[in-house]
Amino acid sequence: MLLQKEHLELIRYNDPWEAEGQIIIGHSASSVKRSNRRSNHPNGRSASQAGEHKATNSDSFLYNQSLMKLPYLFTLLLTTLLCTCALAQNTITGRVVDKNSGQPIEFATVLVSDATTESGTGGTTTDLAGKFTLETTTEAVYLDLSFIGFETQRIEKLSFTDGQADLGLIELAATGQTLDEITVRAEKSQTEFKLDKRVFNVGKDLSSTGAGALEVLNNVPSVNVTIEGQIQLRGSGGVQILINGKPSVIASEQGNLLGTITADMIESIEVITNPSAKYDAEGTSGIINIVLKKEERKGLNGAISVNTGTPQNHSVGLSLNRRTDKFNLFSQLGVGYRELPNEERSINQDKVSGNTVSSEGNEFRNEVYYNVVLGTDYIIDERNVITLSGNVSYEIEDQPSRNDFTLTDAANEVVSTWKREEVTEATNPKYQFELQYKRDFEDDKDHDLVFSALGTLFSKDQSSEFTNTTLSGLDRDGRQQTRTNFGQQENTFKVDYTRPINDKMTVETGAQYVTSDVNNDFSVSSFDGSSFVVDPELTNVFNWNQKVLAFYGTGAYQFSNLGVKIGLRVENTDLTTLLETTNASNDQNYSNLFPSAAASYKISDGVSVQASYSRRIFRPRLWSLNPFFNPRNDFNISAGNPDLQPEFTDSYEVTSIFILGETSLNFGVYQRYTTEVVERITTFQDNVSLTTPQNIGTNRTTGLELNFKTIPSEFITVTGDLNYFFFSRNGELEGTSFDFSADQYSGKVTTKFNLPLDFDFEVTGQYRSSFQTVQSEVSDQLFADLGLRKKLFKGKGAVSFSIRDVFASRIQESIIDRADVYNYNRRLRGRFITLGFSYGFGKGDTMEYSGQRRG
Repeated sequence: MLLQKEHLELIRYNDPWEAEGQIIIGHSASSVKRSNRRSNHPNGRSASQAGEHKATNSDSFLYNQSLMKLPYLFTLLLTTLLCTCALAQNTITGRVVDKNSGQPIEFATVLVSDATTESGTGGTTTDLAGKFTLETTTEAVYLDLSFIGFETQRIEKLSFTDGQADLGLIELAATGQTLDEITVRAEKSQTEFKLDKRVFNVGKDLSSTGAGALEVLNNVPSVNVTIEGQIQLRGSGGVQILINGKPSVIASEQGNLLGTITADMIESIEVITNPSAKYDAEGTSGIINIVLKKEERKGLNGAISVNTGTPQNHSVGLSLNRRTDKFNLFSQLGVGYRELPNEERSINQDKVSGNTVSSEGNEFRNEVYYNVVLGTDYIIDERNVITLSGNVSYEIEDQPSRNDFTLTDAANEVVSTWKREEVTEATNPKYQFELQYKRDFEDDKDHDLVFSALGTLFSKDQSSEFTNTTLSGLDRDGRQQTRTNFGQQENTFKVDYTRPINDKMTVETGAQYVTSDVNNDFSVSSFDGSSFVVDPELTNVFNWNQKVLAFYGTGAYQFSNLGVKIGLRVENTDLTTLLETTNASNDQNYSNLFPSAAASYKISDGVSVQASYSRRIFRPRLWSLNPFFNPRNDFNISAGNPDLQPEFTDSYEVTSIFILGETSLNFGVYQRYTTEVVERITTFQDNVSLTTPQNIGTNRTTGLELNFKTIPSEFITVTGDLNYFFFSRNGELEGTSFDFSADQYSGKVTTKFNLPLDFDFEVTGQYRSSFQTVQSEVSDQLFADLGLRKKLFKGKGAVSFSIRDVFASRIQESIIDRADVYNYNRRLRGRFITLGFSYGFGKGDTMEYSGQRRG
């Protein structure tokens, strides 16, 4: 028996996954927690103390008896063993899910304890589907279910039938979520790893105070947002942005409205580098899905916020929610004004003639914006729900800018100087409406049918006037006007069916049809001394029509520690473009297969491995196809290419997850192979640079990625994100070879401090290395953000302060240096400071409503 005691001591260990210890071997298994996380038992002792006390007394008694009654010892042991085997006939099963989202909680801890002695008798963790199975020798037990970030739930008085107790669905609420008090939930952002995606749960990150979705995205591991607002995943573009799993006018390239989604409105951000066949095949780098909050608590809930900042950034926001047994009414209202300055500098040098044109100036995008979201869930019964929602937003833009130009000759003598001023006004109305019906079947909660219809409308009426005024030298006086009437309508019809075949296997199937119709009427007029005359060479009407029909099927199988999911998607694309003035058209129709596969294996409670593959497509967008341009800077011009073809990418990756006490690590290796790569190619003539997208050969990228989170003390949390990749490019255009190889790396570290008196402080540092494109060298960037918050009124309110780009060091420079030409461009957004106050009422939480649209 002394040997048995030693064996029990050896199998007691600290569970690295949950930061709680547990013994899951033997009938005397018990929970072991760190000293500062003791279980609160009524008898004042932890479960581990109770278990150890019982084991010690029992061993001592048997040892003394064995000295005198050794012949009876073996009989006693045999009887005990037989009784134990006979009693171990009770089985407990269940499934653990997130109360808010209904998603399974993987690796949640399930401990079973004797109801009489309150000592632990066993335990396990949930599998990838949130399911668990436990065996117990008695029916007088209770369960404790827990997971990091969720409230621990105790289930008592279990009901057994023929030795079976099926607890069904068990819902865990997020930490701090109560029905009676207003609390600030999800104070710290955290990342969860699922079978086919990573979920970044958005907390009250201080540097995101007063920020929009682009700033929040910049805090997400693997995601970067450039100064121009381009979203990159692992350093590459071609990312599809979804809102609540669906395309949205807010996330469209044409709308560029992610700033109207604010940090407080976001529940989580899903990063899907290898999406399953259920998702749109669009986006060669993957999918980023922004999941918005949806209040589930009954009663009236609301929050109000006021923000102010510099450059001017002022807003007021109101969020209201009313939930009853049959209806869930939700709304968000916001109004604000913001200025988005941008400093620019450029040099175009013709090395053949020696002439150089340089410019320096400031551009602004000033906006007054209004945003209204209204919606309702109608709960027909417990299995049928209809959701109707609408989003109406309206922007009034003013874009004043001035650039000063200098022309010098080969001897560096000034030939001419002039200024170019812009006055632009625009109105941007946007509408989005959605109708969704969801049917849950009686046999299984995950057996459901969802039909949705989504319609979006976006239009822009914009007029601009450009004036050149000569300051010295050659006459550069001139005036131009541009007019843009833009309209886009997109409709998405989708049906998804999910059916669990049994406890281990689930199949999904569905279809989607997306129609996109765009009309862009653009004209340029030049002043001839008495009036403005339309320039027919720069004026046209561009029509872009695309229809995508898709069908998909997936199958997922869950073993004890292994999950496998495979799928196939087929898409047909019908694309038509037409330049009305020239009657130039480009029709494309193609069908493609997009397979996907993912597997996850749980080696131990602290180690998991995942592998995945998917094939993706990146279809050219409107602005990449439209051959006309805006002459904001008539020496640096960008235009589209109507003959552009789609990119195709095969993506592979293997990742491993390690949980070591208070430290979690995610290390991955990935590779992407892309054909028909789209690159922006710049040509030069008479000191004018013209940049257009072109299909340039193939690209193979191999990368390493590391994400980590550690809590060195209860007051400090450190998270980090490191990414390195090497790529090899092969391509040719008009006899020019674009073969080259290069690498790039980036890193991001955030440190959060929980200070006394309800103060929180965080600082984030980011570094992005320089990198090479097919023609240019782009500079590195090093910048920092910080934030400070003071919670008020027992968490009902908060005052927040943030500074983004503290040292105004987020400068992007690019250089093209060839034998015939030298081109230099520099952009700087500058420092943004925001002060905000938020207050929650009813049963709501504090919020912040405002944000910058750009990164």
